[in-house]
Amino acid sequence: MAHYKNEENDSMIWRIVVVSLASVVMGLNINTFVHAGGLLPGGASGLTLLIQEIFVKYLSIKIPYTLVNLLINAVPVYIGFKFVGKKFTLLSCWCIILTGVLADVIPELPVTHDTLLISLFGGLINGIAISMCLLKDATSGGTDFIAIYLSEKRGVDSFNVSLMINACILSIAGLLFGWDKALYSIIFQYASTVMIRILYRKYQKATFFIVTNKPVEVCNRIAEVSNHGATILEGEGSYEHCERNVVYSVVSSAETGRVIREVENVDPEAFVNVLKTERVIGRFYQRPND
Repeated sequence: MAHYKNEENDSMIWRIVVVSLASVVMGLNINTFVHAGGLLPGGASGLTLLIQEIFVKYLSIKIPYTLVNLLINAVPVYIGFKFVGKKFTLLSCWCIILTGVLADVIPELPVTHDTLLISLFGGLINGIAISMCLLKDATSGGTDFIAIYLSEKRGVDSFNVSLMINACILSIAGLLFGWDKALYSIIFQYASTVMIRILYRKYQKATFFIVTNKPVEVCNRIAEVSNHGATILEGEGSYEHCERNVVYSVVSSAETGRVIREVENVDPEAFVNVLKTERVIGRFYQRPND
C-alpha cells in the first residue's frame, strides 16, 4: 500500500512539473508570437486578450490578464469539477493561474514581425503546450473543458467544437479591430488544433481486424493492455480454403502501438489491419479523468 502511494505521489509530482512547463511555454508564447502579431489565440486566452484590447482601445484602461482569465474560466472550471474530475480540474486551475501570472510578468519579446510566420509557429507551439497538459490529465482551461466534457458524454473527439467557438470569438474581434488580424488568428488556432489532434489521441479510436491462428490469446492480450474486449469471427482463407479466425476490436488510437506490439508477441505471423474509426455507439471503455 505504501509503495502504491509513493508511485501515486511521484506521478502527481511529474504531472505538476509537466503542466508547469506547459504554462511557461504558453506564457512565453503569448508575450512573443501572440503580442508581436497582435493575434487572438482563441479560447479563454483569446477572449481575455480581446477584452483587454477593448478596455485599452475604448476606455484607455489596462486590466491584468490573470484577473480576466480567472473570471472567464469560472464556468468551465465548475463544469470540470462537476463532470470531468477533481484532480484534473485542480491541475487545470494551476495551469490557468500560472499562465496568467507569467503573461503579466514576462516582458514582450517579439521573435519575428512576419504575421504569417507568427500565426503558424505560434499556433504550433500553443498546440504543443496544450497537448502537454492534456497528456498529463489537465487542460489550459476555457473551451478545452467544454471539449473534454463533450468527448466524455458523446464518446467522440470534440476538439473541433473548440475551433468553432474560437471562430465566433475571432469574428467579433474582426468586427471590432479589423479582419486581417482575425483571419491570421484563425490560422493560429487551426495550427494549434491540428497539433493537438496529432499529439493527443485519447478520444480518437481505431478498429483492428487481426487474422490469426491464436485468436483467444490475442483477445486476452488486447484486454490486458487496453481494457477493451474483442470479437472472434470465423472465416475461410480464399487462397488455401482453410479455416481462418479474425479478431475484431476497437481501442483508443493512443493504444494502437501497444496493441500491435502485443499481437506480434503472441503471433508473429498475424495479419493486422488498423482502420480509423469515426464514431462508436454502445459501451466503450474510456479511462476516466481523476
